[in-house]
Amino acid sequence: MPICFLGTNYTTGRNSRSPVLTAKGQLIGLKFDRAWEGTMSDIYYDGTICRNIMVDIRYVLFIIERFAGASRLVEEMDIVAN
Repeated sequence: MPICFLGTNYTTGRNSRSPVLTAKGQLIGLKFDRAWEGTMSDIYYDGTICRNIMVDIRYVLFIIERFAGASRLVEEMDIVAN
């Protein structure tokens, strides 16, 4: 199961836990952090080096269900498979 992935996104300031969406509006992850080289994007955005570190939403759901004991939350969600 994928846990984290990188993306070239523009963020500024503290945007941890921001949703990561596909072009269709599907939630695929949550922004976790920025790569050190991307911290300068608050002043100047450079898409060649600005990378965000994101956690895969499938892993988040796994943790919620198995380790947090909150399987009811997962059961209430409309989860769409690709």
